[in-house]
Amino acid sequence: MALLKAVQNGEFLSATLDFSLPFEAGEWQLENGVLCQLTARGVLTVIPPGLSAASKDIVISSGVHGDETGPIELLQQLVKKILLGDLIPEHRLLLIIGHPEAINAHTRFIDENMNRLFGSINDETNVDRIRANLLQRSVDTFFQNSPSEHAERWHLDLHSAIRDSQHYTFAVSPFSEHKTRGLALFNFLHHGEIEAMMLSGSAAPTFSWYSAQNYGAQALTMELGKVARMGENDLARLEAFNQAMTALVSKQALPAYQGDKQVCVYRVTRTLTKHTDQFAFTFPANQANFTYFEEGAVLGSDNGEEYVAAKGGESVVFPNPNVALGQRACLLVKQSEVELTDQVIAKF
Repeated sequence: MALLKAVQNGEFLSATLDFSLPFEAGEWQLENGVLCQLTARGVLTVIPPGLSAASKDIVISSGVHGDETGPIELLQQLVKKILLGDLIPEHRLLLIIGHPEAINAHTRFIDENMNRLFGSINDETNVDRIRANLLQRSVDTFFQNSPSEHAERWHLDLHSAIRDSQHYTFAVSPFSEHKTRGLALFNFLHHGEIEAMMLSGSAAPTFSWYSAQNYGAQALTMELGKVARMGENDLARLEAFNQAMTALVSKQALPAYQGDKQVCVYRVTRTLTKHTDQFAFTFPANQANFTYFEEGAVLGSDNGEEYVAAKGGESVVFPNPNVALGQRACLLVKQSEVELTDQVIAKF
């Protein structure tokens, strides 16, 4: 079966990953009037038959790290419902399977961490850089071609953590120069029963940051469970998020959250960067995310410089001593109360 025909039949994921099928771009309309545009391998634009003043432009991406498969499976389920006519979106959608080559290789990336390649257009010296450039162009085209310059923009970049975590699900809100932490975004996290939200205080060249910084999108990097092989994910534990994501794309707006599960908010206090090959942590490399260290505890060192937990203690997130030189080795965070105006703001 040709790639385009397989996608039209709802097999977006399997067609994307089958490199024996030459890529075919195509545009078609479903019986319900939904317009679909396949513009690149793993890049699908969906446009509903009627757009209102309240319609959003929403990017949902998965598989930017190829071994984080649970969100890829969730995205495939969503796309299949749309393509088979079982779900009619209310908003323009850009649905992305991020890194097919890495997914096929069962690894995070091929040569270079792609989720650090969205700061600018890259020299195309490896497959990760080529793919990051394509994804940047796809987002540019999607947002720039919106029929409404006033449409609210969203980008959910779906990931899974590579280690255990005190919070099974959590989200990272990238720092941007725009108001990208709106109350509707916070409400969505509550509906999805996401356990924690981290507010970054400095720019980092991630995919969600790209949309937040360049297009003012309500953007999140979402960590949904733990890495597992395709087909071995416990998607039942992500059902609340799955329902919230489905509602986000198929309803004009989510109602105010009425449940009792509250998102725990952290602010990022520091980023530890690996400067030399002498970088090391004092704790195991597989230390769980959000592990708390009391004030004064030695966290690690780099070429003789010690890193010590700050006043009041700090928790560690994404610890990875094996990153490339110049890249983030971990984030340090503190739990924070928030002020809710039109934005979610951490109290210091």
